[in-house]
Amino acid sequence: MIDERQRNILKTIVLEYIDSADPVSSQSIEEKYDLGISSATIRCEMKRLTDEKFLLQPHTSAGRIPTDKGYRFFVDKFLEEESEEDKFKIEQWLQEEIDSVRLISLITKNMASICCGLTLGYLPERNLLWREGWEDILKEPEFERSEYASIFADFLKEVENKIPQLEYQSEIKIYIGKNPFSKLEEFSVISSNCFFPKNKKGILAIVGPKRMDYNKNLSLMNSILRTLENY
Repeated sequence: MIDERQRNILKTIVLEYIDSADPVSSQSIEEKYDLGISSATIRCEMKRLTDEKFLLQPHTSAGRIPTDKGYRFFVDKFLEEESEEDKFKIEQWLQEEIDSVRLISLITKNMASICCGLTLGYLPERNLLWREGWEDILKEPEFERSEYASIFADFLKEVENKIPQLEYQSEIKIYIGKNPFSKLEEFSVISSNCFFPKNKKGILAIVGPKRMDYNKNLSLMNSILRTLENY
């Protein structure tokens, strides 16, 4: 277990790393955030969080980045509720009555314009798959390494091949690193069933680097699911 101060430091590091994609130092935390403790104390707590496998130090002189365990703790303890802004946007998408094929196509496309990741929409009844967001996700810093793009493409292919298996899930699932799709563990997936008019089932997913903005992506997914319930 970690105490309240360590929790706050871990939360700060996850949010800062999601925003900057750079290892986070104790000095940068002290300068940017009013935690009421010194850089030396922050550094000491970061060392403890590293020892407990919540953080990783990529290089001897570098700051820290979250591990899968650190991201998971953040997701389980600190995620925010859906935003009213997202809810309003989604209600605007769904103003007209359209069939399930056009609807899931519209949702997948619009999700990609908001979320931090590549979006997938799957309609089991027609065995149709939509993929949106390549242009934006390729701008993420991780893709500056050519091998990362290649590995991500392989991972995405495996997710697409196995996405029909998600049909039996009844709630949002967040996979960080370890996942049911692939032996590759460099990425995260947020997925859920959804229901369209006439009780037609679909699947929505967001795929991307583990550094994805979980608050934004989960809020968006929740807003979509709750809006569809009343559509």
